[in-house]
Amino acid sequence: MAADQPTFGLWYDFRNPERWRRSFTDMCRETLDQITWAESLGLESVWLTEHHFCDDGYTPSPLVLAAAIGQRTTRMTIGTNLIVLPLHNPVRIAEDAATLSLLTGGRFRLGVGQGYWQTEFAAFGRELRYRPSLLEEGVALIRRAWSGSREPFTGKRFTFPDLPITPVPEQRPPLLVGAMQPRAIERAARIADGFLSTQNQHQETYLEAVARLGKPVAEARIYAGQWAIIAEDPERTWARIGDHALYQLNEYVSWGAFGPPESTPRFENRDQIIAAGAYRLWDADTAVRELTELIRSRPQIKDLHFWAQLPGEPIESGCERIEYLATRVIPQVRARLAALAEEDARSAVAGAPSATAGTAPGRA
Repeated sequence: MAADQPTFGLWYDFRNPERWRRSFTDMCRETLDQITWAESLGLESVWLTEHHFCDDGYTPSPLVLAAAIGQRTTRMTIGTNLIVLPLHNPVRIAEDAATLSLLTGGRFRLGVGQGYWQTEFAAFGRELRYRPSLLEEGVALIRRAWSGSREPFTGKRFTFPDLPITPVPEQRPPLLVGAMQPRAIERAARIADGFLSTQNQHQETYLEAVARLGKPVAEARIYAGQWAIIAEDPERTWARIGDHALYQLNEYVSWGAFGPPESTPRFENRDQIIAAGAYRLWDADTAVRELTELIRSRPQIKDLHFWAQLPGEPIESGCERIEYLATRVIPQVRARLAALAEEDARSAVAGAPSATAGTAPGRA
């Protein structure tokens, strides 16, 4: 892989809905086996997300899963996209993340966000209106912890004495922040090492915020979660698994992920999802074209990760899509990007002024 090309990975939520319920033990074992196998195919990252109190078991403990994945893999980076930081004690998150970084040889990436689901906040004794300060102070405390500082911390939401956090990570994890609303995206641009984007819709807003803050846009970093079904016959695959996506998206709607749940309409059927662009259906040729264009237009993208298993989707179905991505899409995207980079280099050389251009007569 060229140094300037992004990595490709998988995204998991470990959901096990009643409609398609199987043993949680079997699901976890099979998913860990899938991740290990995916690494052998060349997938380079795995990302975990978090929610609580869900009937389908949506993972409440992504850092525990990250440790298990770290012991089963050797090369994959392991990240969270994302942890709802305001629900947690940030010092404990800092300690667990530092331990994960040490266990995995620096392969862990900590991604956090401010959350949105009132049920979670009420259950954890947090107020939804304090999300911005809970997130911002949480990030500040995590950075303090990882530095080894004994400096006490006093803020609106947290107070911590002059105690060091040990051990500190030997390779400090990138601290990434996800957001979907303009003010939250501006905050992410200000406090984070990189941006967790969803469906590629907010990347331009993030880069504009980076520029307004006077930071170099070329050095911005985006970790892009993808909502696409990539298969040999994507329409046929969608007919088989589209109801799993319908369940996934309507649960997010009901929690308030895309706006007030009382005024945000649910999807009525799987075809409506495609019509709205919430998921895209791509075969290999389309995926190569779309991903190459995205990466070329957004050189700040450092990783693209795809839902590996829709909620309740059979493990064999997810494996089929992963293998297709690994063998029919990623190598072709890499080859296309390398070829375009060579073309750019040749064009730059051809367009450069010659050594004697503009030289005064008699001075050549």
